[in-house]
Amino acid sequence: MDFDYSPKVDALRQKLGAFMDEFVYPNQRRYQEADSAADRWRPNPVVEELKPKARAAGLWNLFLPESTKGAGLSNLEYAPLCEIMGRVEWAPEVFNCSAPDTGNMEILERFGSEAQKAQWLRPLLAGEIRSGFAMTEPAVASSDATNIESQIRREADAYVINGRKWWTSGAMDPRCAIFIFMGKTDAANPDRYRQQSMLLVPRDTPGVRVLRPLTVFGYDDAPHGHGEVDFTDVRVPVANILLGEGRGFEIAQARLGPGRIHHCMRLIGVAEVGLELMCRRLSGRVAFGHALAEQSVWLERIAQSRILIDQARLLTLNAAHRMDTVGNKAARAEIAMIKVAAPEMLCRVLDWAIQAHGAAGLSADVPLAQAYAYARSVQIVDGPDEVHRNQIGRLELRKYETREPTAP
Repeated sequence: MDFDYSPKVDALRQKLGAFMDEFVYPNQRRYQEADSAADRWRPNPVVEELKPKARAAGLWNLFLPESTKGAGLSNLEYAPLCEIMGRVEWAPEVFNCSAPDTGNMEILERFGSEAQKAQWLRPLLAGEIRSGFAMTEPAVASSDATNIESQIRREADAYVINGRKWWTSGAMDPRCAIFIFMGKTDAANPDRYRQQSMLLVPRDTPGVRVLRPLTVFGYDDAPHGHGEVDFTDVRVPVANILLGEGRGFEIAQARLGPGRIHHCMRLIGVAEVGLELMCRRLSGRVAFGHALAEQSVWLERIAQSRILIDQARLLTLNAAHRMDTVGNKAARAEIAMIKVAAPEMLCRVLDWAIQAHGAAGLSADVPLAQAYAYARSVQIVDGPDEVHRNQIGRLELRKYETREPTAP
């Protein structure tokens, strides 16, 4: 397989890199200062200032593979661009390429009706609103989506929703105008994968209450945030259902494939920053009369970091290639492998980078601690590592169910 950049992708890489150099990297301090303001849940003015510049530069909705509203890139073509954006935690939003909006836009693009697209997809594509994804529940092990207990009941021309969700991405953002909600319309269906449905729920619908923000190792991810949300007797029109009753699990699987690999693409960008900060710190720091970079233990850690990052990048590109050529379902093993490998790699690299910085690595003076919180969370979000390892193991075993053993 050929992972060389096409002329189109190479031109976008150059343009995106130049934009990051001119507008994103120099504004990191301004972003942090605004992020520390009293009202943490208002949109960061730095991001809002840069969005029109990104759109004017043609660096907008790069993630959409087959849309006239995006760059028309495949997963493989998008990977190096997503990696570049991932180098700065808040950069993807500048280009309208941040979660959960990317996954929600893909859902609406693939499964939404024309009326749903007109009402919700168009403003999301334009960056005029943001969205939330409400699937995980505090009362059940939501790594198995068939456990979802939230109820969706049909009453005449409306659906009535009751349930408690948490880790609802985007719930705390004041611009969040729409939730994609997953619940059960047919709990008695013998096919446990046909019990769930997905609905579009406007945030201002009576009965929707955002209860609290949730933190990851103390980080609240403001102004985007993750929230606990209560849905009590929430009524929405029947027309708000996505694809039809019993199709929720199917939609969730279609959404999570690209979402998982987008995380991995961004993680590689974070890892490159971590390695760079580690190398710069070790080269400029003297302990016991010698530069830390001269110590063999640190040379080994630098080398191992480079090996781990490049391994993860190649595994990500392979998964993206498989998604493009054989489809997400046939590529499920490759997606699962990189979903396990990338955050594991990043946690290792960041742990070494934090150690290289000593006490400073634990502080907010460098972005390593917050990046570690993100890396560690990805070992749980979009399916925990254990689920993906089990899937990989089962798929591997199937290869040998009917195959004769090879000669020793």
